[in-house]
Amino acid sequence: MVEQLNASIKNAKNILLVSHINPDGDTLGSMCGMYSLINDNYYKKCDMVVVSKIPSNYMFLPNIDKAKCIENVDNSREYDLVINLDVASIDRCAEAQILFERAKNTINIDHHETNKGYAQINIIEPESSATGEVILGIAEKLDWKISRECAICLYTAIMTDTGCFKFSNTTQRTMEFAGKLLSLGISNSEIYQKCYESTSKDMVLFQSYCISKAKFIRNDKIAYTTVYKKDLEKFNYGGEDFTDGLTEKLRAVKTTEIAFVVKELNSSASKISMRSKSADVAKICSTFGGGGHKLASGSVIKANVSNAVKLVLKEIEKQGIC
Repeated sequence: MVEQLNASIKNAKNILLVSHINPDGDTLGSMCGMYSLINDNYYKKCDMVVVSKIPSNYMFLPNIDKAKCIENVDNSREYDLVINLDVASIDRCAEAQILFERAKNTINIDHHETNKGYAQINIIEPESSATGEVILGIAEKLDWKISRECAICLYTAIMTDTGCFKFSNTTQRTMEFAGKLLSLGISNSEIYQKCYESTSKDMVLFQSYCISKAKFIRNDKIAYTTVYKKDLEKFNYGGEDFTDGLTEKLRAVKTTEIAFVVKELNSSASKISMRSKSADVAKICSTFGGGGHKLASGSVIKANVSNAVKLVLKEIEKQGIC
């Protein structure tokens, strides 16, 4: 697969890199890292597209300023090669799916175990902590040159998807790879500060509000909270993901086994973000058409917030988890 990827990049005259909807550090770091790798090793420029607003704390990533919003991309264009990065299912690239499906060649690089391999070339490594780790493995196999700029991007991808190396997906290989990136002269403390200590006051107050109304049920083994559009407006929501990290805060409670956040998308659809300490929440989310990782998954449910909560709790009970 790696050699096929190499040939596809070599033969492509125009390349598009795609991140997933509601982008996080892994998809953005992987996209910008791949941009650097292709530019430095094949001397080719790529287009990059995002289908949601980029969170302000990731605007420090090298070359992120070159990424285009999907609204500013000609969706009738046919690319020689489109590479999806950290996109667990084709619908996760939203409007960019049109460009992906029209491309002559497609590559899917990911680490989600629920990824079914929807591209012509699929490099999926569920044992890797992040898509950034998968890309670094590819770079080593192909003996690619890795610049300091690329190292910043891939380190960000790995650091954020491992919860600063504290999640169970952190392995010896993960730490070895992180060490190799640090050896290229990047500052781990500076990257951490950019990602986690650049939060707006409104976001802190918003999350405090959400936590204050959290529900703890079934002997405090399940913790959840809800987010309505009116809540976001009350705290001057400007397009950033104010719920980022909120589920983890609920999971951090000593008694919590499963934590989830239900966010209103509209009157008949809600976004679910689930975390657990040991239960397979990917199995729960998959019943609603979602997925992800065993301990961290998400989905969109076609129901309003209150009904979505009931459906999730019913599924948890059905599976006998809590």
